[in-house]
Amino acid sequence: MNRVEPIRDPRKVAAIKKMLRGQDNPRDFLLFVFGINTALRISDLLALTVGDVLDKTGDIAQFVELREKKTNRATRVHLNESVREALKVYFEKSPTTDPQMPLFRSTRSPQPIDRTRAWRMINDWCNAVGLTQAHYGAHTLRKTWGYMARKVYGVPIELIQAKLGHATPSVTKRYLGITDEEVTDVECRVRL
Repeated sequence: MNRVEPIRDPRKVAAIKKMLRGQDNPRDFLLFVFGINTALRISDLLALTVGDVLDKTGDIAQFVELREKKTNRATRVHLNESVREALKVYFEKSPTTDPQMPLFRSTRSPQPIDRTRAWRMINDWCNAVGLTQAHYGAHTLRKTWGYMARKVYGVPIELIQAKLGHATPSVTKRYLGITDEEVTDVECRVRL
């Protein structure tokens, strides 16, 4: 099994968002935006229901509370403005309020899409914007959050580690795909 990579170019992230927002199915746009903004594992994303993202009054919630499938850890995830906007688009085009309905349901059945389908979709989106030199798939969304947090927003590895639930910073570094070239570049730039 090949290890998937994060999307390292913010312009490619923007290109995928633009491409998906222009499509008829708002589910795909929501899946991408939700994944890259919350760092949830694909199994947790696909398990979300409409009721998970709406508050008691039927408005889009500020937070999603869930129990992570892999770790069984209770998690509270903030829904930032990007996710909330994607949810607005989703509910405008798919006006379902059934709280039990999967948020990312299949177009062929009332069931959620499965992990394999999500992998294919994400891989196709990456290929469509010219990301063909690496492997992309279901974990790409979560890894992209971590990579962008570190490289674009300057978030320390220890905070990314805490968000991702990793045991050590070395696990997080490996997960984010920190390359030998990056380490060498830092060694060359830092002069004391």
